[in-house]
Amino acid sequence: MQARQDRIYEEASALWRELFGEPPPIQADGSMMLDIIMRSLPEKGYERLRSPYLRGSTISEPTVGRPH
Repeated sequence: MQARQDRIYEEASALWRELFGEPPPIQADGSMMLDIIMRSLPEKGYERLRSPYLRGSTISEPTVGRPH
């Protein structure tokens, strides 16, 4: 399991350096760095149902909680 955490840390560190142009925080682990990175990104809406690439026949709604 430690090897997985090490890979996550290395990838998060590389992403941090690319985005912020500085070394990652020393005390932060990989998941903490990814959380900080995600919080710093601008929020964008997701308008999947309004996409010009979808046809009405390809859109389906979730069936959770609805009888079949």
